[in-house]
Amino acid sequence: MSEINKQEIEEKVIQVLKAIYDPEIPVDIFELGLIYEINIDDEANVVIKMTLTSPACPVAGSLPGEVEMKVRQIPEVKDVRIELVWSPPWNQDMMSDAAKVKLGMF
Repeated sequence: MSEINKQEIEEKVIQVLKAIYDPEIPVDIFELGLIYEINIDDEANVVIKMTLTSPACPVAGSLPGEVEMKVRQIPEVKDVRIELVWSPPWNQDMMSDAAKVKLGMF
């Protein structure tokens, strides 16, 4: 088996994440700061630790599944596991500057 390029896979994962939006906020989930961690092992299995803006978020049931489905479509990715975490709780400080500008928070 050829050596996998974890950085290349991570960049593709991030591109996919930047195309997924929280339906209530016009900013992608990566820029919102909902993705806490992306881990890729030597076999190209991807584990993503993510959160939601709140446990009562209307997409709590569907967003993690959407993330998993879309990341799974990356040809180099062998398997995907999403870990939904609530600690630390998400807050607006976790958003990128680009997201804050887009939402007029400066």
